[in-house]
Formats: sequence, C-alpha cells, structure tokens
Amino acid sequence: MFIAILTYKKPLEEVDRFLRAHREYLAKHYAAGDFIASGPQTPRVGGVIMIKANDRTAVEAIIAQDPFNINGITDYQIVEFTPTMFCKPILSSIFGK
Repeated sequence: MFIAILTYKKPLEEVDRFLRAHREYLAKHYAAGDFIASGPQTPRVGGVIMIKANDRTAVEAIIAQDPFNINGITDYQIVEFTPTMFCKPILSSIFGK
C-alpha cells in the first residue's frame, strides 16, 4: 500500500488548468482498482492519493501518467506502508481479509 502526497509547485490558476485531466486520470485508476481514496489537502496546497500496488515501480509508472506530473504541476512524496489495522467493512474488500 502506498500514499502519494502531492505538493503544488505552481499557482492554483495553473493547477486548475489541468484539474479536469487530473480527475480523468484519477477516474481511470479507480476503475482499474489502483486507487483507494484521494482528495485535496486542506488548505489546498496539494493532494493525497492512497494507492494499491505491488511495488514502488508500479506506483512510479502510475504517477508518470498523471497530467499534474507530466506538466510539472506537483512534486510527489511516495510513502509505502503495511496496513496492520483497518476498518473491515471498507478495506476488507480491497485486501480480501
């Protein structure tokens, strides 16, 4: 499991120019089962994406497709973690536990 922490490098006006394409990218990866949750940080200085992937290489390949990445809008901090506790009704369907 991975968390991608996005930090905007550009003004919000520039971010907003690519927001529609970014949301289409998110929708594609939700449909593929790659993303579990996502949303903007508060205050709006970036975003967060929870990613289900086998390894960091797979995450990097997914992030490479993000229009925010392609257009230099955000920096990404990728954090890998191993869930040891979770809300069973939500995540049991993801992990099969």
